[in-house]
Amino acid sequence: MELDEALETARRTRESVLTTIRRDGRPQLSNVLHAVGDHGTIRVSTTGNRAKFNNMAREPWVALHVNGDNFFSYAVIEGTAALSSIAQDPDDDVVDELVDLYRALVGEHDDWNAYRRAMVDEGRAVVTMTPTRAYGMLQLPKTSGT
Repeated sequence: MELDEALETARRTRESVLTTIRRDGRPQLSNVLHAVGDHGTIRVSTTGNRAKFNNMAREPWVALHVNGDNFFSYAVIEGTAALSSIAQDPDDDVVDELVDLYRALVGEHDDWNAYRRAMVDEGRAVVTMTPTRAYGMLQLPKTSGT
């Protein structure tokens, strides 16, 4: 699977599973909402006290699993994660990026001031994933004899 094809699959949904690597080398999987940017970077919001945040701070390798049109259709995008700092003030750059990410995922918020305060209260940060490779299957191969 080509990386561009996997990114197109990821653009058709916002729901995915993010895989990070625990200290002992085993995978940690987390359901997340993601947004794919124009240049193929993928952003996710997380909090600084989550295992995935600590895993990425230690080992920046990540994989994002995205479902396709049916159960057997999927794409996995591997890449490198970069973490923003943790939101400290409702008007800081991290919260501005979280607002941008929210808009990309769901549109406008009813109360941006409350949202900005919540991002600080929750200790949120932005994960920016730079994809490096992809694999998966978007269509089942033909069965024998067909």
